[in-house]
Amino acid sequence: MAHLPPLATLQAFEAVARRRSFALAAGELSLTASAVSHQVAKLEGFLGVKLFDRSAQGVRLSVAGEAYLRRVAGALGAIGAATDDVRQGVRNSLYVHASPSFASLWLMPRLADFAAQHPGISLFLSASPTHSDFALGQADLDIRYGRPQWPDLLVRPLFEEHILPLASPAFIERYRLRTPADLLQTPLIQSTVSVVQWSDWLADRGVNQGPERFALRFDRAQLAMDAAVQGLGVALESATIAGVLLAEGRLAPVFPPEWSVKVLAHFLVHPPRHGKRPEVEAFSDWVSTAALASPSFP
Repeated sequence: MAHLPPLATLQAFEAVARRRSFALAAGELSLTASAVSHQVAKLEGFLGVKLFDRSAQGVRLSVAGEAYLRRVAGALGAIGAATDDVRQGVRNSLYVHASPSFASLWLMPRLADFAAQHPGISLFLSASPTHSDFALGQADLDIRYGRPQWPDLLVRPLFEEHILPLASPAFIERYRLRTPADLLQTPLIQSTVSVVQWSDWLADRGVNQGPERFALRFDRAQLAMDAAVQGLGVALESATIAGVLLAEGRLAPVFPPEWSVKVLAHFLVHPPRHGKRPEVEAFSDWVSTAALASPSFP
């Protein structure tokens, strides 16, 4: 692939970007600082852009360098993981990426079942809010959250979710909320990435006024639910994702379950060519079956 830069230049770039130092990167790579600088300069010449801003205070990524790092870091990680698998004799590996809250709250409690059903598959699970770039080989499967706008990928919805206000039993007992409008006088927790916001839920219940402020705001559903468990306010979240917390009694619906907003928000996604792998087919069938068996309310 003539359009790709030499791997050594990418390794030097990633090490300098991560360590913020040519000297530290050189020690990590068992090279001299001069050799690392040469590799970075070679990569900058290949790309035709400056990747680092150098000053007396040190080295930092340029705007172009930050953008490039986001793209190549995952690819280098995938190459490293694949290399380790081959060296260690790992076969039938499967790389799954998921959104953080889904991975920790829904997927992790069920992984023992997958392992029992498919003991021959070596599963690697990563979680971040950024979708995997399949073109860089970052994952075999991605479980994404949001509106499905991913052309050229196979997209399969996992389950219908019920979104409704959730709080700790002690909080519910203390505030004794009777109507949706009462929430406007209550500490509310916002999950900024949620496809259903407080104004959407309130409007669905006939309350056209949205919250003037939020007691707490998070960019992770799990953090919003953790805050609600601690009695810090009411979170508007999925009863499906909060299933374990509801079953344990750490969270409870503030209002009747019928007052929920129903959405499709979690999707199993992969390129069509990945579907030909037995490991991908096995995980897809397993997670779809588990999703069908996942109750809206425990």
